[in-house]
Amino acid sequence: MFNKKLTVYTSGTFDMFHVNHLRMINYARGLADILIVGVSTDELVSSYKTTPVIPFVERMQIIEALKAPDIVIPQHTLDHTEIVKKLNIDAFVVGDDWYGKYDYLKELGVEVFYFPYGDGVSSSSLKKTIYENYDQHLNAERQTKPKSIKHETNL
Repeated sequence: MFNKKLTVYTSGTFDMFHVNHLRMINYARGLADILIVGVSTDELVSSYKTTPVIPFVERMQIIEALKAPDIVIPQHTLDHTEIVKKLNIDAFVVGDDWYGKYDYLKELGVEVFYFPYGDGVSSSSLKKTIYENYDQHLNAERQTKPKSIKHETNL
């Protein structure tokens, strides 16, 4: 705590920004006097899952456009030890799909909150739905188009 203000950090990839991202950021905002949001770089995300659909710079701009964050910063590592020390973070909020991963921050005096996404939308489910719908669309197109007919010409 600095000047009696609670600093909360939350972070994520925020690819294909959706309502669960917004809920987690708003939850973190509710805990914070100062809310810092980290956006994972493309290089970081690519080190543990597929490269984001939305480029890093655009994901940063999307999060910066929200009214909840006070500060938006790039996130270059999943180890938050340095950021906690440099920015005097009091609490960390992350999706519960990372449950237990950040318990080490408690040793640094940081409260860790694993936000329950629950069922529903995720970037992975959105990508899967888009792919399946596109695949169905292509299959339907193939079935409805007439086959081309070659005309033989006699010279």
